[in-house]
Amino acid sequence: MAVWLEDHYRVSLRRACSSVLLSTSSFYYKSHKRSDAALRLRIRDIAQTRFRYGFNRILILLRREGFCDNHKRVYRIYKDEGLNLRSKRPRRSRSAAHRLDRMENSSINQAWSMDFVSDALFNGSRFRILAVVDNYSKKCLSLLVGKSLKGSDVRDELDRIKLVENQVPVRIQCDNGSEFVSKEVDRWAYDNKVTLDFSRPGKPTDNPYVESFNGKFRDECLSPNWFINLEHATEKIEDWRWEYNHFRPHSSLQDLSPIEFINHHQILSETPV
Repeated sequence: MAVWLEDHYRVSLRRACSSVLLSTSSFYYKSHKRSDAALRLRIRDIAQTRFRYGFNRILILLRREGFCDNHKRVYRIYKDEGLNLRSKRPRRSRSAAHRLDRMENSSINQAWSMDFVSDALFNGSRFRILAVVDNYSKKCLSLLVGKSLKGSDVRDELDRIKLVENQVPVRIQCDNGSEFVSKEVDRWAYDNKVTLDFSRPGKPTDNPYVESFNGKFRDECLSPNWFINLEHATEKIEDWRWEYNHFRPHSSLQDLSPIEFINHHQILSETPV
């Protein structure tokens, strides 16, 4: 309208804008809409390669890579791509009774948890994985793959972890499986002055750290992959363990990975007060 008045009545642009109640700054304004292409592509790429990561974890990874976009902008693109519609694991019943209090974890290697996870090769042949996790740092210390793991295998793996970490825990939380109550594991615990803290029968919530880890392990590694043989399974599972320890952010660790959290913890402990 302002341009029409200027052309037909030969008035100045300022007077034409004033007549139609339009500021000259609005008349000269040019929209400079920034392209979402690079951000959209990266969000889609993260969601495709780590499809169990939700919005918060994707946002943390974008921040690590230098993307400074507002979280509202990232969430808008996240919804535009339909990523908020991905299937989620159902919530547990909120009416469950509270379990008995356990000792609070306050340091690395204070308590480990271990448990077995089962899966199958592409031909249906079953195998097992022994998972060992540090409760405080969330670091996965071992994912031992085998067809038939016995108490002696558990003992040997604990010896290997002891050599690698140069440390044993005060206690190890586990269930009452035959491998964990075996004479071999009991002897190892006695020789290394480690307390075996067994869960109550039928109470998996007594060992929540490894149960939580098992859920992430199945969602992000076992369920998405097909394993040809035990060697292939070992390679894939070990690759995932490395990513879990060195890369995957944990909300309970201030969005750090377990290795980053351990390094940060060591720096703080070495800093004089």
